[in-house]
Amino acid sequence: MTLDPQHLLDDDGMKRFITQGYLVVETDFPPEFHQEVCRSIEQVFARRGNPGNAILEEVPALQEVYDHPAVRGALVSLLGPQVRMNPHRHCHASPPGMRGQQWHQDDVNKRHHRIERVLAMYYPHDITPELGPTLLMPYTAFRNAPTARMASYGTFVDQVALTVKAGSVAIAHYDLWHRASPNRGGRTRYMLKFLFDRTREPDRPSWRADPARRDGMLTEFIGVWPPTDSQTDAYKHRVIWMNLWNWLCGDAGVEDSIIDRYP
Repeated sequence: MTLDPQHLLDDDGMKRFITQGYLVVETDFPPEFHQEVCRSIEQVFARRGNPGNAILEEVPALQEVYDHPAVRGALVSLLGPQVRMNPHRHCHASPPGMRGQQWHQDDVNKRHHRIERVLAMYYPHDITPELGPTLLMPYTAFRNAPTARMASYGTFVDQVALTVKAGSVAIAHYDLWHRASPNRGGRTRYMLKFLFDRTREPDRPSWRADPARRDGMLTEFIGVWPPTDSQTDAYKHRVIWMNLWNWLCGDAGVEDSIIDRYP
């Protein structure tokens, strides 16, 4: 599909995603669109329960959400122009009284220091603090942790609750720590989680990159200090971020280390 470059992320948006591991895109569909999506989901659940991967076939309007120019622009920026929707997709329904989840990273503990897959989470209605918003822990995409250990983690000071408007799509690095919080509200909270994959190695920036800014990115990454990082952790993060930036720019000779360039 043809995409206006204005919908692509700029350097600042890419830097935030590389470091924090997520972004939120707002669509401009009318309220009636999201209301109809919610009604369709409720009808599907009443008829056959959660359809799992078949949710797109049951609610085809979801394709319009992920084809929205702002959503598509973010996906192309992060995963390249040949980005592909993964066949795994799921409607997460959290009814009143749902206890929520423990912190986790999706899938098995096979992690990477690139952007190969993202979670794209669409919320078809407003998410209030009482409805059990998705919680994200910024800066954790490159922090691997055993699932059993993560079960003991509680509330983090710097966690982010996705209390968003209807029509918002939160896009997160596949390895970012996240969980559903308890639903203390009076209605079921719906979240549509779709996965998107990179299909080819980058050979150039796929966002609105400023060539004049590229050489100064190391200094910019040095200026980012995650609140949970020790000095050693911050150093490691900056090495990962800079190597990832170079790879996304199509640098085939990406360095294993940038120690010699580090002030």
